[in-house]
Amino acid sequence: MDMDVKKRKFGLLADGSKVSLYTVDNGEMSFSVTNYGCVITSICVPSKKGIVSDVVLGPATFDGLINSDIYFGACVGRFANRISGASFSIDGNQYQLDKNDGDNCLHSGFFRWDKQLWDAEIVETASGTGIRFSRMSPDGEQGMPGNMQVSVTYLLNSHNALTIHYDAVSDAVTPVNITNHSYFNLAGHNSGSIDTHILTLDCSSYLETDEYRIPTGAVLPVDNTPFDFRNPKAIGTDLHTADFNGAKGYDHCYCIDRKKGKLVQFATVFEPVSGRTMTVLTDMPGVQFYTGNWIEGISGKNGYVYHDYDGFCLETQQYPDAPNKPDFPSCLLHPGDRLSSTTVYQFKW
Repeated sequence: MDMDVKKRKFGLLADGSKVSLYTVDNGEMSFSVTNYGCVITSICVPSKKGIVSDVVLGPATFDGLINSDIYFGACVGRFANRISGASFSIDGNQYQLDKNDGDNCLHSGFFRWDKQLWDAEIVETASGTGIRFSRMSPDGEQGMPGNMQVSVTYLLNSHNALTIHYDAVSDAVTPVNITNHSYFNLAGHNSGSIDTHILTLDCSSYLETDEYRIPTGAVLPVDNTPFDFRNPKAIGTDLHTADFNGAKGYDHCYCIDRKKGKLVQFATVFEPVSGRTMTVLTDMPGVQFYTGNWIEGISGKNGYVYHDYDGFCLETQQYPDAPNKPDFPSCLLHPGDRLSSTTVYQFKW
């Protein structure tokens, strides 16, 4: 199957910098991504009847992307999710972060990676054809220690697998937790509620959180709770009735049953009307399952206005607040080591 990569002008930043949009097409499905924030702007997939739809939510225009604060399709780093008290210590040195979520830091604070212009190159690898984005995150950026060289690569292959690969090195010990924040709706981004999507999560436990979405440190079994998706279950089964401790829906980190460093399949999502299925694999220890609880009234593509629960996220990642939770898997990247992590979204119809 021939792979096609197209690059076109997407917009201009205030300083005159040119922003490009790259579209990778394998003849059956395609995705688009921009060097402005490594943001995935579309994933277009056929239905069982051959109708192609964009299955990720997002703004309609480049200006909409610049002004969006919802993380549609965003690359989030250096540390995705929350850090309690917006601070942590390494070797007795305390680091203060932005308090952009009450007293806590969410998705690394106010200086966001999805609002930066990245270097880009078209690449062909054994995992597929796509785009590699890279930048230097300097010492002190977001309050984090160390100069960190990071790259994020998006690849599509002939088997309709979209692979995201993260790579980073640092000259000082630093926490790292990079994820992609795409909101999916397999019926199509403008198709309304995700209630009838059938989700399977091969996760027997999840992290308990307080009312601020900060992990308490407890790892709880999913048995006999609304968090149990080990057998296929419609997302909406418990979404509107369960007690989520103020979260308004699912916004929880699940612990992936895995072998460290191994790529494992942990999730399958099936949308019965379109017949589309998305299978997700990762080598990370956790996944934040989020049901788009706070997107009411946001303007999206094709003039559609999104509502709460119109999209879901499966954000593969390290455990939230890992820098302050010594019992959690370590999120620290040391000088001389390399972070190398992969997540795969496999589509069928």
